[in-house]
Amino acid sequence: MCNEAYRRTQLGQVVEEWREVRIPLRFPEGAPNFAPLDGFRITDRVEIVRGGTADGAPVAEMVTRRWSWPAPNGHPVYNFRSDGRRIGDGDGTGRCLIPVEGFFEFTDAPAADPPARGKPPKSKWAFTVAGLDWFCIAGVWRNDPQVGEAWAMLTCPPGKDIVPYHDRQVVVLTPTDYARWLTGEASSAELCRPLAPGTLRVAQVR
Repeated sequence: MCNEAYRRTQLGQVVEEWREVRIPLRFPEGAPNFAPLDGFRITDRVEIVRGGTADGAPVAEMVTRRWSWPAPNGHPVYNFRSDGRRIGDGDGTGRCLIPVEGFFEFTDAPAADPPARGKPPKSKWAFTVAGLDWFCIAGVWRNDPQVGEAWAMLTCPPGKDIVPYHDRQVVVLTPTDYARWLTGEASSAELCRPLAPGTLRVAQVR
């Protein structure tokens, strides 16, 4: 499950490239800091984009919110299964996008020869989208009574690019689907699926 991602893209680049999306980007709480993040993790406050309206027309709103809300057992809900769910369709949640440059997955480290003392750190893999400086992960947000408004990344069964590394993957969207996701024009079932093989690039960083 994805518990770390990164974003080094500047806000100006996001704003400039968002002009290709057919709904305007607004900052209802003021322009965020949007500092480069080499790695953000569960409970960090990170910028998301969610749907809104202005003068009756759809807009996209960038706000800063916490990653994860507590489950009844106290564990953080940071990934949320999309399988069989109609996200943002009267279920007390809303759709959002998480702008990132890439996300990380972890696998068990190769066995040492001779065996190392203690448990070696897991191998770490960075995933990016071919041809894009940044992209969005589909997410869901809710207003939690304990932590306030918070969000989680949506997951789906893994595509061929992820299968060697994990049995689940986050839902990766590309610019043509940003507006369709935020406005609800496209169903969860349509967009919460892996992209075509070869879309994701992977590099080992540890």
